Amino acid sequence: MAAVLFYLSSGLFLGWSLGANDAANVFGTAVGSRMIRFRTAAVICSIFVIIGAVTSGAGASHTLGKLGSISSLGGAFTVALSAAVSVFLMTRTGLPVSTSQAIVGGIIGWNFFARQQTEAEVIRKIVLTWVLCPVLACLFAVVIYFIVRKLIRGLPIHIFRLDVYTRWGLIIAGAFGSFSLGANNIANVMGVFVPSAPFKDLAIGGPFILTSAQQLFFIGAIAIGVGVFTYSKRVMGTVGTNIFRLSPVTAFVVVIASSLVLFVFASENLRDLLISIHLPPIPLVPVSSSQAVVGAVIGIGLAKGGRNINFGVIGKIGIGWVATPLISGVLSFIMLYVMQNVFAANVH
Repeated sequence: MAAVLFYLSSGLFLGWSLGANDAANVFGTAVGSRMIRFRTAAVICSIFVIIGAVTSGAGASHTLGKLGSISSLGGAFTVALSAAVSVFLMTRTGLPVSTSQAIVGGIIGWNFFARQQTEAEVIRKIVLTWVLCPVLACLFAVVIYFIVRKLIRGLPIHIFRLDVYTRWGLIIAGAFGSFSLGANNIANVMGVFVPSAPFKDLAIGGPFILTSAQQLFFIGAIAIGVGVFTYSKRVMGTVGTNIFRLSPVTAFVVVIASSLVLFVFASENLRDLLISIHLPPIPLVPVSSSQAVVGAVIGIGLAKGGRNINFGVIGKIGIGWVATPLISGVLSFIMLYVMQNVFAANVH
């Protein structure tokens, strides 16, 4: 058991890194606009991330499995560690990078080391979602912004009452976004461990069974919550205030727009519904909450004329998005070599 916990430690580190960098962005705009206190946001985010991870985390993990099925705990440990180190390095700079990109880079590094073929179609699907995620969030934000603005102007709501509605709206939207984040991004944290999962299915009463994968997701979600509490304020500042100054209402729009994007790429029910009505299904791929939030913030800026968008910050964030999978892939290859040849660990 001690060896199992050691190998899982890199996944927990990655979960912590995701909480510090990605998960906090669900509430980053709300905290940045000072509508919700950081501690309140962290508690709500942690609870709903865990619920989303355990109940709906399986869908997106299948895509990562198609990219590379790592059947040894040693290999899964090393890949998760390379991704976690990459995200941590970017977090230290205050940039909202993508944990999804980091784990994909790590898996590709493992494919190269193990001389496994990397499926071009799977890579194409994943990279396409990396582009669609911020673009879709931007479009959602523009549409929702104009709808909300029309409602506010058309309804005689007192400014103090509007403040109360907005605050509660941010809390509800943040809870939904945290649930979607857990459902979508837990695959980044624990997905590589699923083929070699060390747990057995656990009956918790009646027909309810906590599968081996769900137990992994639960542990990983707790690590995400710890990351939110301990190290997320700095990235919240970058997203919540530095790209474009948000009002409480526009912060609400950003949270809703980014949460919808995460939900769209995580919902197996939505995919099944589209298939049943003969529409092309949306791929279940872990996408980045950071990319979704940044896209939504840019959408708000464009809807308000685009004059005050800080394109310098956007450029730095873009560099981080490109660098993250490259750094993770190189680290993964080097770490796998060290694990196999120095520590004689089985990483295939």
